[in-house]
Amino acid sequence: MDHKKFGRDGIEFYMQRYWNLVQENRPIRSFPQNKNRRSNVKDRKMIETRNGTPQPVSGRKHTDVQTELFLEELYDVIEADDVCCQTDAFLDRPPTPLFVPAKTGVDAETQILPNDLFDFDMEVKPILEVLVGKVMEQAVLEVSEEEELANIREQQLQLEEVREADLLEVQRLEERERRYRKEKERRIAQHREFQVQKEDLVSKISARTFAKVYVEPLVPTVYEYLYDQGYFYDVIEHNIESNFLPWLMESVCKELEFEKQARALLDTMIREVVTDIKQSCGNSTEHSTEDSHEEIGENVEKTNDSKSENA
Repeated sequence: MDHKKFGRDGIEFYMQRYWNLVQENRPIRSFPQNKNRRSNVKDRKMIETRNGTPQPVSGRKHTDVQTELFLEELYDVIEADDVCCQTDAFLDRPPTPLFVPAKTGVDAETQILPNDLFDFDMEVKPILEVLVGKVMEQAVLEVSEEEELANIREQQLQLEEVREADLLEVQRLEERERRYRKEKERRIAQHREFQVQKEDLVSKISARTFAKVYVEPLVPTVYEYLYDQGYFYDVIEHNIESNFLPWLMESVCKELEFEKQARALLDTMIREVVTDIKQSCGNSTEHSTEDSHEEIGENVEKTNDSKSENA
């Protein structure tokens, strides 16, 4: 059928095989070993559906806090044993034995019994040769050792001189390096200071140039405004306007006031004289009256001329 067409993994094969099981309503027999599995699934669902701690708000987070007591009393008795140890004192170091050179010959010995034939002069000669040879050999060894020690000391002195010369050279190089480093730091600081001064100078020159370009057209206008406002003036003219002219005007006003008062007084006098003449003459002739009026007018004109000349 279809499983031949699609194979045993095809969907048509599974639908045909298990469709009857889905449609059957018969009860399903359960096994005892599935009981615990169902209870575990139920407990898991309860845990999943249980209301837990809500999620933290933005910017905060939950932190685990210990709710138990910090100090707990321990009832278990710990067994302890005291153990100690002691070391022996160091023994004194034994003295260094003297150096004894190794023997180069073979030891031999002899014995002379009483009543033996023994010629001392003849028998002692080999022994003396051996003793003298040993002494000479030891003396040569000592002299060689002294010469070697002298050579070692001389070589050590030369090495110390070379070492001192090397130390002096190292000190000289270190001092030169220190001077170079100090001079380099001084040059760097001087260059930095020069750069700072150069930047300050450039900024000052730029500011001065900008101020000159900006203020130069304003100078004539400012001078004109100040001159119009009276900040620039001639000293002599200012003194004349502030000191002489007020005094002159005051004097002229006084003189004019005095002349005005004199004219008023003269008019009053003339009016009184004319009134007196009219009263004294009464009904005089018209000719005589006109003559008297002309004379009085002439006198008044002369008086006014004389006062004006005096003023």
